[in-house]
Amino acid sequence: MIALSLAEIADVVGGRLHNSDGGERVSGPVEFDSRQLTEGGLFVALPGERVDGHTFAARAIEAGAAGVLAAREVDAPAVIVPPLPPGAAHERSVALAGDTDGSGAAVLAALGKLARHVVTRLAEGGLTVVGVTGSSGKTSTKDLIAQVLEPLGPTVAPPGSFNNELGHPWTALRADESTRHLVLELSARGPGHIAELAAVAPPRIGVVLNVGSAHVGEFGSREGIAKTKGELVEALPADGVAVLNLDDPLVAAMAARTKARIVGVGEHPEATVRAEDVRLDEQARASFRLVAPQGAADVTLGLFGEHHVGNALSAAAVALELGSSVADVAQRLSAAQRRSARRMEVTTRADGVTVLNDSYNANPESMRAALKTLASMAKQRRSWAVLGVMGELGADTVSAHDEIGRLAVRLNINRLVVVGQEAAAMHHGASHEGSWGEESVLVPDTDAAIALLRGELRPDDVVLVKASKVAELWRVADSLLEGDNA
Repeated sequence: MIALSLAEIADVVGGRLHNSDGGERVSGPVEFDSRQLTEGGLFVALPGERVDGHTFAARAIEAGAAGVLAAREVDAPAVIVPPLPPGAAHERSVALAGDTDGSGAAVLAALGKLARHVVTRLAEGGLTVVGVTGSSGKTSTKDLIAQVLEPLGPTVAPPGSFNNELGHPWTALRADESTRHLVLELSARGPGHIAELAAVAPPRIGVVLNVGSAHVGEFGSREGIAKTKGELVEALPADGVAVLNLDDPLVAAMAARTKARIVGVGEHPEATVRAEDVRLDEQARASFRLVAPQGAADVTLGLFGEHHVGNALSAAAVALELGSSVADVAQRLSAAQRRSARRMEVTTRADGVTVLNDSYNANPESMRAALKTLASMAKQRRSWAVLGVMGELGADTVSAHDEIGRLAVRLNINRLVVVGQEAAAMHHGASHEGSWGEESVLVPDTDAAIALLRGELRPDDVVLVKASKVAELWRVADSLLEGDNA
């Protein structure tokens, strides 16, 4: 981040100095993990389920931190942040396990103010902020955008899915005077959340990928989700750019909600940046003709799954807006690699078993895309779908899981392993659709799934592992790859 004294930070966040004359200079990264601190950094003291960051304040200074951002007095030079009103504290506290008194929420609010100050100053010097949202594909698209922008200038993007009240400002504060592009992923648990994140780091380019069923239990309907996702384009300035997926009608309709210029992407004939002649190879990697006003070029993605075509088009639109040529964009997209773990991570063991680890999270849309990828990759090989619960679907929980089970049968997936009673409707859906014998099985937990696979996998089988994070199905994928299991 840009260099600031503790006195300047206190002024920005409305806090008070403690054990400090304000002259300490923060010139290094902001960290909430004291083990990651480097010289001149700022330690953010947050509560946790097992430990409270405030107890590590002195250790943070010993590790090289210049000061601490804290909710109460600590044994270190610090800025003590003001408390939040009870309602606001509760709303923010849901993002922090262990924040029982709202102190962590107050620190998060201060961190957001600090990020806003830094980003505003950097934007005056030429920084472009790109925001990405959608029900699925945010992380993969954010990674693609970063890769196509990096040749144009220093680019900062979050690792993995740092997309909430903590990860968002933490990422924004990685930017400094040399940074030309700041790529941010915005998520929401309810109305107003994306607007809050956009206020922390105001975007000039906003990308909306899709409106699906993820979190429909919290939003009530897909229309409710669309209303919240559209908060991103509402935050754009008049000289900004809204990149909208025209293949999704709910996203396309967001054009009426922004004063920014619209760039439509997709396979839709009216898309400004579109894909033509989309085709898949034997590994479900897509190739297509990238067509834009600036010209056309061929793209061959190294990522697995046809759903990445839309993600790539959004990344292309951003890069073209920031000065890249069509040829350069096509080349960079073709060279792009997966950067975030457990997102269609494809590994082939020595015995030929291929594992598709997409276990980071799941919703009906991403589950359908993953199953289609599995079916495309398997061809004549035996295919396995090891699936767990999709969370936060509310009243649609049973029907959504039922439909995924039915889709597995329609796609001719050879074996469906449903993990956990919460996902049982997948098994029932597959049975009603026509699976027979042991084509579909319901097992109680991940250990049972691991035991089943170890006993029945054969060389050259293809296995998809996918569920919401709470199901911990990543353990299944890790087990299959331990020691290569050859």
